[in-house]
Amino acid sequence: MFLVYEYLERGSLFCNLAYEIEAQELNWKLEVCVSDFGTARLLDPDSSNQTLLVGTYGYVAPELAYTMSVTTKCDVYSFGVVALETMMGHHPGEFISTLTKPSTQQLLVKDVLDPRIPLPKSRKDMQDVVHVVKLALACLSSDPKSRPSMQVVANEFLASKAPIHVSFSDVSMYQLMNQEAYVIDKN
Repeated sequence: MFLVYEYLERGSLFCNLAYEIEAQELNWKLEVCVSDFGTARLLDPDSSNQTLLVGTYGYVAPELAYTMSVTTKCDVYSFGVVALETMMGHHPGEFISTLTKPSTQQLLVKDVLDPRIPLPKSRKDMQDVVHVVKLALACLSSDPKSRPSMQVVANEFLASKAPIHVSFSDVSMYQLMNQEAYVIDKN
């Protein structure tokens, strides 16, 4: 087996988010390279082969703690963590566990975004930011069966976004967690 990584000119996501200047240079214009986190393996279920869970804590799907059942939905969860980390400017950690709490229902997307980067100004950037956060939240569903497949996520990134008439500053995390569609009004 070979592991091939694409050369990333700007370095790792961690380095880009950890340093003020690099984070500001991102300015919501991200080139995304998605890597398989490697937790999902296609193994013969009747095989006696066993694997140890290898992954970085904080990126591993919560169901692995009690089932030790590795599925492709575990990789989807990891992708959701990385996507949200990119938007927030730091690992979402505890934030993920608060998503279902009533206090989070009033939390606005603009208040979750990386404060080092000015809020997006163009309609397209606003829509893209909301779309990425919405997809990240779908990937972080506590129920693995409710998470989309990576194929669905990839298709969503390629699909055109239908317009809605809501101000960017009014879009809440709760609305996105409930998968309500949004088109950003310029106001």
